[in-house]
Amino acid sequence: MTSLHVSQHPLVQHKLTLLRDKNTDHRSFRELMRELAILLCYEATQDIHVEPKIVETPMGSASGYKAEETIGVVPVLRAGLGMLEGVMQLLPNVQVWHIGLYRDEKTLLPVQYYNRLPEKTSIQICIILDPMLATGGSAVATIDLLKNVGVDRIKYVGLIAAPEGVDRLSQAHPDVPIYLASLDERLNEVGFIVPGLGDAGDRQFGT
Repeated sequence: MTSLHVSQHPLVQHKLTLLRDKNTDHRSFRELMRELAILLCYEATQDIHVEPKIVETPMGSASGYKAEETIGVVPVLRAGLGMLEGVMQLLPNVQVWHIGLYRDEKTLLPVQYYNRLPEKTSIQICIILDPMLATGGSAVATIDLLKNVGVDRIKYVGLIAAPEGVDRLSQAHPDVPIYLASLDERLNEVGFIVPGLGDAGDRQFGT
C-alpha cells in the first residue's frame, strides 16, 4: 500500500496558502514553489542512506555522516520545472532527467511529447516533481517510464492532490510513496483539483 505523507509543517501550510491565492503574481508564485519544493524534498529524503564519516574541524576530529545514494530528479514538464530549482539547491549533485506530458482536455489522458531518460541507470532513488496530482494519469505514466529504465526506488513529490489521483497512483504503483503539501477535496468535471490553485504551469509562467 502506498504511503501518503501530507506535510503538517507550519511553513508549508503558510506558503501553500499564499500560493493558492488568486491574487499572487507569477513572480511570487515561482518563488513560493521553489520554497515549498525545498521543504517537501527535505521531508522526502529523511530515509536516504548515510555512512559514518570523520572530518577534521579547526578544533579536532568530529564524527559525522555522508549521504551515499545517487539521486535522480524528474521534473514533469512544464509545471514541474517550478520545483526543480529548490530541489537542486538542497541536492546540488542530483542527476536531472526530463519527461514532457500534457493532459488531453477531452479524454483527460496523458500524452507524452518529450522524453530524456537514459536507456539504463544506476541511481538508487528517483524523485518525481509534479505540483498537481489530479487524475493521476501523468504520475502513473511517468513512473511506468522510470521503471522501464531500471529505477527501483521512486518517490513522488507534489504540492496538491485530489483523492482520485492518490487512489489511482496508489493502485498502479503501491511501492511509490507520495509527499504533498495538501490533499484537497475532489476533482471537478474538467479534471481540475478543487479548491486547488488553478493551472500551476500557467500561474508560474504568467501565461
